[in-house]
Amino acid sequence: MDFYTGLSRLTHSALNLVLPLHCLGCQANGQLLCSTCKEALPPLNPPFCRICADPRLDGRTGACGRCRAGALAVDGIRAPLLMEGLIQDAIHHLKYRNLRALAPELAGILSRYLQAHPLPGDSLVPVPLHPRRLRRRGYNQALLLARELGKLSGLEVNDGLLKRIKDTPPQAEASSLEQRRQNMADSFDCRSDAAGAKIILIDDVATTGSTLSACAEALKRAGASSVWGLTLARQV
Repeated sequence: MDFYTGLSRLTHSALNLVLPLHCLGCQANGQLLCSTCKEALPPLNPPFCRICADPRLDGRTGACGRCRAGALAVDGIRAPLLMEGLIQDAIHHLKYRNLRALAPELAGILSRYLQAHPLPGDSLVPVPLHPRRLRRRGYNQALLLARELGKLSGLEVNDGLLKRIKDTPPQAEASSLEQRRQNMADSFDCRSDAAGAKIILIDDVATTGSTLSACAEALKRAGASSVWGLTLARQV
């Protein structure tokens, strides 16, 4: 991290302390996401693929063609929202603009979803960043979400179980599903025995599920009995 990046982060953090919070959607004072704007966020409603949560479900089988072919190692992916509008802006502010104060608000959305739609899991595992990217960004947004969700749900957060061993390019830059899968192949390693564990992976966005699937492969090689993914939003 260079001097100017560090100064920018320090300045942003200081401003967060002295300036009143205002809603990213309507600019109302008091919260970064007010209750009215949260109610208006675009929900991911069924029908969607029972595995990857793609709402562009083909046929009436409950799974998309890719998932019927067994493309993903993850048992299922769930998300409360579609990746558009205000939630997309909020995730970008959390992820790229150092607005870490959003994490509790966004984790609250995950918590309410998990209460209404329970997933099998005894621990939360955030999708890790590669150490180089973590140094550049200064924090892992998935870990921030997992910690806040752990406080709300009572589930243990295990942020040392997975390690990212390949510094892959951002998935948003991949031009095809196959490129995404190739990018993520063997990208993660499980650092300890996970025998019998039921794990809920936490990330900000699911696009094709390739990242969550690569994490699930590593966890299942280490003995995890089930791995589900929970993200704030599903890209379509």
